[in-house]
Amino acid sequence: MDVKDSNGAALSDGDAVMTIKDLKVKGTSSTLKRGTTIKKIRLTSNDGQVECRIGKSTIVLKTEFLKKA
Repeated sequence: MDVKDSNGAALSDGDAVMTIKDLKVKGTSSTLKRGTTIKKIRLTSNDGQVECRIGKSTIVLKTEFLKKA
């Protein structure tokens, strides 16, 4: 499986990524601000999504809004 970020860089398990725009998180009132660094991502079975932990919750983010840190 070949998972790439918004710039075309290959992503793998355990990488750190940054958000490239403000993202509203469904189901909560929180927003991930642009430039937020997210560590230790996990790849999913879908090429366009990664799973990560933010605080105590686990969320799935689209790779088109991320860049490798």
